[in-house]
Amino acid sequence: MSTVPAATLHHDARIIGVVGVAHLLSHFFQLALPPLFPLLRAEFDTSYAVLGALVGVFYVASGIAQFAAGFVVDRVGARPVLLTGIALLAFGSLLAGTVPDVHWLFPVAALMGVGNGVFHPADFAILNANVAPRRLGYAYSMHGIGGNLGYALAPLVSFALGAALGWREALWVMGGSGGVALALVFSQRAVLSSRQTEAGAHHTLRGSLALFREPSILLCFVFFCVLTIATVGLQTFLPTALNAAFDLPIAIATSAVTTYLLGGTAGIVAGGFLAARFARHDLVAGAGLGLAAVVVAAIAATAPPPGVLLPLLALVGFAVGGTGPSRDLIVRRATPAGASGRVYGFVYSGLDLGATVGPVVIGFMLDRGAARGVFLLIAALLVLAIGTVVRAQRASVPA
Repeated sequence: MSTVPAATLHHDARIIGVVGVAHLLSHFFQLALPPLFPLLRAEFDTSYAVLGALVGVFYVASGIAQFAAGFVVDRVGARPVLLTGIALLAFGSLLAGTVPDVHWLFPVAALMGVGNGVFHPADFAILNANVAPRRLGYAYSMHGIGGNLGYALAPLVSFALGAALGWREALWVMGGSGGVALALVFSQRAVLSSRQTEAGAHHTLRGSLALFREPSILLCFVFFCVLTIATVGLQTFLPTALNAAFDLPIAIATSAVTTYLLGGTAGIVAGGFLAARFARHDLVAGAGLGLAAVVVAAIAATAPPPGVLLPLLALVGFAVGGTGPSRDLIVRRATPAGASGRVYGFVYSGLDLGATVGPVVIGFMLDRGAARGVFLLIAALLVLAIGTVVRAQRASVPA
């Protein structure tokens, strides 16, 4: 990685704050639509598999855009790419509220997916280029916290607005709020430089493809794909799965998503300190994923009451969230100077691939009454992710 010029704590905190807000918007709009699925299913007489495919389209578009955005960020800088992404998410939400049929939501979801795809390459290019290396663990932690807060807010806000106003009005309110947030981020555009003025590594297509074939980078891609199938399954269909498997009232089941995500936020805070203090980031990530797998399997086996279930889901979120900063430092360790946009764009497109596959598979399982099987699948995927992240650290080279 390139050397970052000395910067004050205030300078770094401002950059981290703006990027964290942008990441919050990305994650908020990822979960803006799923809480409205029951209303959409009733109005359009459709299935959960179709709605899961809608989420899949979002993430297919996001994955393609994310891969391409990495090249654009390394060429022209992160600022215009990031602002365009926020604008597409806000406009897409407004447009989604006007559709006459569920099938019209597919192109809208693709448009929003394109907007969502820019955030990781742009965010990490800005952080890696501007934040002092000694603060990067905390920067990645705050970046993750912003995303988790977006995930935590979206189910509550979307469900509440949908119940009170209707699903169309809910999407219009959320889209309008995204426009306001875009204006706020734009006002701080001076700190959104990714400083792509130095000669970048592997700027040719051949060089970039060779970079993506590095074992450490490929393993990071696989890790993100596997982990995301599990986590998107929890975030997208957890209320439905809890209701179907354990007859949990939908209101309590919806709050379980927020409990899980708030636990994840606390875990990311702890993970930032762990990442800053321990060089064995693979062990930190492996331990967190192992704990989460055990707890998810226990939920499937025991069907705990709400008073026990909610704390257990908070623990799952805490364990998974605690792996985030260490995971991102493993990716950084494998990233050459001048290639942050492309490497993070490629690696995080594994996230989008997993997010495409996961909802379709889990929606299929739910349509066939295999709700408990969803939790067992998630536990197995968490175990599989351990092997990929451990091998990724061992295959990476020092920064």
